[in-house]
Amino acid sequence: MAREPLATSPGEAATAQIALRPQRSPWDNLRYTVRRKPLGTASGAVILSLILMAVAADFLAPYNPARTVPEWLLIRPNREHLLGGDYLGRDILSNIIHGARLSLAVGIISVALGTATGSMLGILSGYFGGKTDFIIQRIVDSLMAFPTIILAIAIVAFMGSSAFNVMMAIGLTLTPSSSRVVRGAVLSVKQNQYVEAARAIGAGNIRIMLRHILPNVTAPIIVLASIALGFAIIVEASLSFLGLGTPPPAASWGRMLGGLAIQHMAIAPHTLIFPGMAISIVVLSFNLLGDTVRDVLDPRLRGSR
Repeated sequence: MAREPLATSPGEAATAQIALRPQRSPWDNLRYTVRRKPLGTASGAVILSLILMAVAADFLAPYNPARTVPEWLLIRPNREHLLGGDYLGRDILSNIIHGARLSLAVGIISVALGTATGSMLGILSGYFGGKTDFIIQRIVDSLMAFPTIILAIAIVAFMGSSAFNVMMAIGLTLTPSSSRVVRGAVLSVKQNQYVEAARAIGAGNIRIMLRHILPNVTAPIIVLASIALGFAIIVEASLSFLGLGTPPPAASWGRMLGGLAIQHMAIAPHTLIFPGMAISIVVLSFNLLGDTVRDVLDPRLRGSR
């Protein structure tokens, strides 16, 4: 007499299918992302080019960015000066290449500072709750009450214009939003059973936050950082445009758009078009990359493979 097959529940059948599905290698995942996310791939290529340009600026720039030659004054793009000259007689291409170094450095350091500080405050606020949560969130609310650009201008005006102060100002403006997002993720994660199990076996609060909560909120932190990089570059360019950014002779995209360049817009529009295009392309690339990273790291947005 033949034996009847054992009945399985839908959950067990789905688990069996997942177990039988071949495991993808990291290269397979990379190829899948490149194929399904062409905009993210293109933005990643632009950002990689920006990094290489910033690192090799001294070799790629055809001229010294601080060099001024009267014959280059508002010169139109030509073979020797592919992007022309500005109102001070400097080569625009050389200034854009060296300005990438400043924008990338300010963006990475300020985002790292703001995201790390906001994540720490968010974890403390969400994990402990109560009075700790109340105090931290009221501080966050007070920072979020000011427009971001206004807060950054006030900080730099008080501390003085320098690359370090600009990084500190941008990092502080990024802290509140990072804290809010991480706090929400921690409130969800700390309800899981493995956190209760760790607490039951006597694990301390620091160990629980570092070993059990932080790894499970890393994905939103990475997404926040990738999106905030474009925002940091915009803020740095805005401060430089207003004369509050990194002082000369450091090349800055924002400073190339400000000063007397506006007065020569009618007769030499290329002095504003090319720096503006550089800022727009880089910020758009970081935003698209942030969306791609979010789609890859969030299981709800990946879709079926």
